[in-house]
Amino acid sequence: MPSLFTRILRGEIPCEKVYEDEHFFAFLDIRPISEGHTLVVPKKEVDNLFDYDEETLAGLMPVAKTIAHALKRTVACKRVGVMVAGFEIPHAHLHLIPLQTEGDLSFSKAKPAKPEDLAALGPKIRAALAQG
Repeated sequence: MPSLFTRILRGEIPCEKVYEDEHFFAFLDIRPISEGHTLVVPKKEVDNLFDYDEETLAGLMPVAKTIAHALKRTVACKRVGVMVAGFEIPHAHLHLIPLQTEGDLSFSKAKPAKPEDLAALGPKIRAALAQG
């Protein structure tokens, strides 16, 4: 059975996509820790991040870096944190989370996002990505 993320990648479940290329897909988390919380997902479905092949792992961080810079230009934050958790969905992914303090990096702060807020933020992040 395909993971929730694979179903999102296939378009079976809607999301606010901010980035896509041949190997990776990124979209806004519907239970963000902070505004702009983005998930970066390799298209190839693998449960554990470190079970990916070297090429996928080598490509993941440059994509995350590009998106993190766009988030920093879009959302007021001191830095963008990165986390690998992945217990809830068996499809490895990175969390990019805009932060004010280290203490902000906690899933206990996550709360459901309003779809209209995600729909308003997505185009701003995509515009920042287009600027390079």
